[in-house]
Order: sequence, then C-alpha cells, then structure tokens
Amino acid sequence: MKQEASLVLDIVSKGRRMFGKVVSNKMQKTIVVAVDSFRIHPKYKRQIRRTRKFKAHDEDNICNIGDTVEIVESRPISKDKHFRLAKVMHRNPEFMSPAAAAAFSSPPEAPPPDKNAT
Repeated sequence: MKQEASLVLDIVSKGRRMFGKVVSNKMQKTIVVAVDSFRIHPKYKRQIRRTRKFKAHDEDNICNIGDTVEIVESRPISKDKHFRLAKVMHRNPEFMSPAAAAAFSSPPEAPPPDKNAT
C-alpha cells in the first residue's frame, strides 16, 4: 500500500520539486530539509547562495541527517509542513548502522562458481 501511494505521489504531484539535505529529523514523521538556490546579485554580479529550510512529511521515518532527498509540494499537512518526501537520493553513511551502510554502498556480490560444472 505504501509503495502504491509513493508511485501515485510521483504521478499526481504537479507542484514544486526540490532537492536538499536533511538537517534535522528529531520530530516524529517530519524532516527539515535545507534547499540551496543561487541568484546573481543585481549590483555586484556575483552568485549568492540562498538556503531555505522546509519541513517535509516523512511517513516511515527513514531519513537521517545528511541524506540528500527530493521533496514535492503537497496539500498543507500542518501549520509549517507543505511538502512530502518523494525519495532518498543519497544516504549519509555516518548515521547508518554498519550492516545497512555496507549493504547500501557495496555492489551485490557475484555468486560463487559452481563446483559441479566442468
């Protein structure tokens, strides 16, 4: 059911899609995502980085601090929360358990050669 909901979210969502890093996951089912945007200063013609923080709904509490995620605009979920977690693009290995980090970062191992085949 949850996988179907995420697939529907990808199709139905017509709002903004943003990419950012998770800076907080201390709330239940909520993450805070820092999204960087760049603009040119009108007088000095230099690039300026602007960082905004958005609260996003994380139904299964799967995100950790440092993860790179994609969030999509949705209906208001609470006073400050108007985004949902679409997908985790890259996991931060510092906050993962050692077994999960090894499984996530290493490619699957090839099966051992069959001894009976000649």
